[in-house]
This record gives sequence, structure tokens and C-alpha cells, in this order.
Amino acid sequence: MGLLTLLLLCFSLLLSLSSGEVSQTLGLCYGQLGNNLQPPPKSVQLIKALNAKRVKIYDANPKILEALKGTNLQVSIMVPNQLLANISKNQTLADEWVRSNVAPFISTVKIRYLLVGNEILTSSDEVTHNSLVPAMHRIRASVKALGFKKIKIGTPLAMDVLESSFPPSNGTFRADFTGRIMKPLLQFLNRTKSFFFLDVYPFFSWASDPVNIKLEYALLSATNITYTDPGTGLTYTNLFDQMLDAVVFAMKRVGFPDIRLFIAETGWPNGGDVDQIGANIFNSATFNRNIIKKLTAKPAVGTPARPGTALPALIFALYNENQKTGQGTERHFGLLYPNGSNIYPIDLSGKTPPSEYEPLPKPTNNEPYKGKIWCVVAEDANRTDLVSALGYACGQGNGTCDPIRPGGKCYRPNSLVRQASYAFSSYWAQFRKVGGTCYFNGLAVQTAKDPSYGSCKIPSITL
Repeated sequence: MGLLTLLLLCFSLLLSLSSGEVSQTLGLCYGQLGNNLQPPPKSVQLIKALNAKRVKIYDANPKILEALKGTNLQVSIMVPNQLLANISKNQTLADEWVRSNVAPFISTVKIRYLLVGNEILTSSDEVTHNSLVPAMHRIRASVKALGFKKIKIGTPLAMDVLESSFPPSNGTFRADFTGRIMKPLLQFLNRTKSFFFLDVYPFFSWASDPVNIKLEYALLSATNITYTDPGTGLTYTNLFDQMLDAVVFAMKRVGFPDIRLFIAETGWPNGGDVDQIGANIFNSATFNRNIIKKLTAKPAVGTPARPGTALPALIFALYNENQKTGQGTERHFGLLYPNGSNIYPIDLSGKTPPSEYEPLPKPTNNEPYKGKIWCVVAEDANRTDLVSALGYACGQGNGTCDPIRPGGKCYRPNSLVRQASYAFSSYWAQFRKVGGTCYFNGLAVQTAKDPSYGSCKIPSITL
């Protein structure tokens, strides 16, 4: 073993020892944006059955914290984004939030991380941007005053805090954030020995450029694909490491080379809209199993810029959540279906060898889709909500719903689903180019199967 390698391993060991309960263990993000999810007690049982050691929630839901009492799970809770502006200016509000949401559970729940906001800098809200670091100071003062010594304060950020990420050695924070937000944030994290919490999704980077980024490289399953950074000579075997090291070099560039990383979210969607490339069960299982193998390895693997360094991490997410907005992939990041059954077998402990898993269904959308797409009613759509959504689609005018009115060739008064599917698809076909979506608060999905019936031809879009 070379002297440099030995020194790096010793440094990594010191970092690990200084971090208290930080270890090479994985957890889950427990989102709640679904109207059909399992109740908290059952959800906690499912989290434990997946061999998770950590869990993150996106608020301080007392029902979930109650269900976590007496477990050995390390817990991350969150101050909602909308509270930051007021908390940043008022220590009393910070004190009240911590007393109400942390103090009642601290003796029975292993609350270890208190996250202030979620991906704050991804929004365009300048007031909240400027409130972030002051709010973190307020929350830490409250935690410290109450004597909660084991809680670290942080905030999860997305990769869009970087202005440049390629090659990794050129990692640079956005110029509009560097001086007024990133430096004060890193000073806070450095002084309090906390983490840079980072949401890392190779899926989105790959899907935006599938020609130049190889899928196997993004899935951590490449055997002969490497990239050598011309600035450092470091060789990369997967996109995940590249993304992490871009942040490492960005921190180094502004004078903070040693702040530890905590993967606040990572994962790969198991499904999505028809036109979304690579979102399928095969790729999701492959990525998540490979990332588990990497992040639970002993000794720790780290990244090329930080070899041997432990990376605590959370997989996103526990469930597919049907009320998440945005593209269809947003509703398909779960390890479990809402009924609690596995989408595919997985073990967050990393102890299950790949050979023990059953073969996965072959992917069908790893190439861009070409053809017609319709927007139709989702199978689990609430019928009461469907009436309102149908009214909205038809209320946009432009002849959107003329064929489903009395006398029209698509009029089916006894089939709410057919009427709504026509309205959704007609609306989407007409208004997609000006921002119209196939979502309708989770009531609609895309399909490549023509839903037309009889003499009724339902409008579609063509890719």
C-alpha cells in the first residue's frame, strides 16, 4: 500500500470516527404525497423489513414520529420551506418550532438530523433563498439551547447549485449563489461539523443526454466504460461518482475542501410517462441494487476524489406517490407500491447477493419513443374528483369537448371514464405546446394504446 493511499485511509477513518453515528448504512425517504399510502405504523414496519437504518420525512409529522418511537432508525425531520422566511427573522418562532416538533419525541426517537427546507435554491423565490442560512442559525440556536447535542442541522440541495460540473475538477457553484449563500452555508456546516446534504440523480443527467452518456455508466453497471478527468487524472467508472466529486471540487474552490457529503436523496424511477426514456423497473432495480452495493461496501469505497470515505445515504423513496406533481417519473420512484408490496425485491443492508434476485422484466423504453400518445383516466382515479377535472378540461373552450356533448359522436353519458378520457386527451393535444399537461392532479396518465371507441376517435399527440 502506497504512503498516499495509507494517509487517505487514515484521514477517512478519522472523519468517520469524528462523525458520531455516521456509518456506511442506508435509509429511505418516506414521502407522503399519496392518497392511498399505508398508515405510519405499517409504513415503519415496511421500512424496517427493507433493512433500512435511517429514514427521512419531509416535515415533522407527529403520527410518523409516534410510529418511530422505540425503533433504532436514525431519523431526519424537516422544517417546511414556507416557514423559513419568518423563522430567519424571529428566534422565538424557531424556539417554538423545535419545542413543538422535536422536544416531545427526542427521548424515544433517534432524531439525528434536522433539515431546514428542501432544495430551497431550486426555486426562484429570492426571499426564501436569502432566508436559508439565517434560518439554519436560528434553528441550531434552538436545538443547542434545549441541549439536543446529537442533532446536526443541514439543508438538502440539488445538483442545480452548480454552474459547472464537467469535468468534475471544474465543479463550480452558481455565481449568483456563491458569495451570498454558498459561502455562509459552508461556513455554517464547517463550524458545526455538519454535512453537505445533496440530492443526486444520475437518471436526470443521463435522460437529458442519452447519446453521450452511456446507460450502463449511469446505472453503475459499466464494466469497461471509464472517464479520466484531464484536470486531475482521476478515473471514473460511473456517473454517480462524477456528480459527487463535482460538488467536492466546487466546495474546495471556495475554501471548504473537507465538509462531508450526505446523500439526502438518490434513486431511479420505475415508470413514468410514455415519452420518458429509461424509466422502468429493470433500470430502477439495477441502479438501486448497484448503489446499495457501493454504499454499503466495507471498507468504504468513497469516490475518486475522496477514496475510502463513508457516504451515508437515503434512497428515494419508500412508495410510489400518486399526488406528486410534474412528469410521470415523479410518481414512480418508490421501492414499494402504495399497498406495501415490493415493486422488485431489494435489501438495503447490501447483504443479499445479486444472484439471489429473480430475473427482472426486460426494459422496453431505453430508446426514445416515437409514435402516438393519448392522455386518459388513471385506473385509481377518484370518481368525484374526476367530475371536477372533466369540467376544468371542457371549460378551456376551443371546442375541446364538443364531441362528448349530447349529440356528439363521442357522447357516452353512462361512462364518466370515457367522457373524461376524451376531455383529457383533447385538452392535452390542444394545449400541450403552451404548458398544458397530462396530469389533472394525478387523475390522468399517458398511454400508447389507442383508447378510441366505436366511431369516436380520441385526439392524440405524435412524437
